[in-house]
Amino acid sequence: MVLTPSLSLFRILRYTWKVDLLIIATCFATYYVHEHVIAKAIQFPPMLPTLLGTALAFFVGFNNNQAYDRWWEARIIWGALVNDSRSWARNILQYAIPGNLKAEELELIKRKMILRQIGFVYALKESLRKKADGYYKQFFTHQELELISKESNIPNAILSLNAMDVEYLTKHNCISEFRFIQFNGFITLFTDHMGKSERINNTVFPTSYRYFTKLFIWVLVIFITFILADSMGIWSVLLGWIMGFVFHVSHQNGMALMEPFEEVSSGMPLNQISRVIEINLLEMMGEKKIPEPVAAVNGEYIL
Repeated sequence: MVLTPSLSLFRILRYTWKVDLLIIATCFATYYVHEHVIAKAIQFPPMLPTLLGTALAFFVGFNNNQAYDRWWEARIIWGALVNDSRSWARNILQYAIPGNLKAEELELIKRKMILRQIGFVYALKESLRKKADGYYKQFFTHQELELISKESNIPNAILSLNAMDVEYLTKHNCISEFRFIQFNGFITLFTDHMGKSERINNTVFPTSYRYFTKLFIWVLVIFITFILADSMGIWSVLLGWIMGFVFHVSHQNGMALMEPFEEVSSGMPLNQISRVIEINLLEMMGEKKIPEPVAAVNGEYIL
């Protein structure tokens, strides 16, 4: 997630230099063809780039709106996951009583259930980014790791472990039937957050939208250079590059938001959100060893 309100020229060029060179080469090639091949054979109407540019602006705007909707939905899901994780830990710490269990056993179970929630968040992050770092494993015992490793969906297996402990505490009168409904509701919420995140991650944005948007941008660049070459000469290359740069960068901005869980500067700050949940839950348990918040990369963005 980008933190700075402005971008440096170096960072802009780092992301756009390839397409800039390609646009300039295309404009020069178009100008050469205009001057030496079809200058006297074809006369394009001046209204053509105006109409095409207007239609293309709507097309790019639609793509960008859809991309931002995906990104914002992902942000809402993970924002809710933060709040629900805090509520989960608070309910466990405050509403689970010894009942028929010894106080030491109850405290051990409560600790394991909260640590599992931290592990669930990190496992879900790992699953969405398809990057196995194994950080979640430190929050589980060896026996628990063996159990969840047998399933293809690790986050879902973690929720099953907590569900079994909720049932265990209920049978031993540590949780009332009313509290059981609340705890089960939290597990259902975590399942919903997981499922919604997976839906976004696994739903591919239609390739035709990306392909035709890029195609129409190149067509616009060529037509603009052709038409302006009659009145501006070689300077039509500069104007063609400017128009191409504006439309290509606008399109790239939208496409950068299309995959919100990718580990890029414009993606969701899953590292930061996961660390916030870890810090909050460990502090609620009274732990002394608390990790540091995730630092921004060069002060510009956070992952």
